[in-house]
Amino acid sequence: MYEILLVIYLLAAIGVIGLVLVQQGKGADMGASFGAGASNTVFGSGGSGNFLTRMTTGFAIAFFALSLVLGNMTAHKPKAQSGFEDLSQPAVEQQATQTENEIPVDNSEIPQ
Repeated sequence: MYEILLVIYLLAAIGVIGLVLVQQGKGADMGASFGAGASNTVFGSGGSGNFLTRMTTGFAIAFFALSLVLGNMTAHKPKAQSGFEDLSQPAVEQQATQTENEIPVDNSEIPQ
C-alpha cells in the first residue's frame, strides 16, 4: 500500500510541475499587442486558463493529501532496533567457528 501511494504521490508531483510550467503568467497578455494574440485559439476564446487551473488545483489537492497520508504512515512505522538502545545488559559474545574453507596453520614450523 505504501509503495502504491508513493507512485501516485510522484505522479501528482510531476503533474503539478508540468501544469504550472504550461500555464501562462498574468502578464502574458502583454504579448498580444506584439503579434502573439493567436496563441489562445487552441482552447477557444476563453483560453486554457479555466481547464488548466482546475487540473492544477486537483493535482495540488491530491499532492497535499498524499503528503499528509504518507507522513502519517511513516510516523507510525515501528522503528528498527539497533542494539545500542539498552546498554545495561552485557553483550553476547559469539564464538568464531572454523569453516571448511579455512585451513589450519601450524605456526611452530615457521622460522623466527
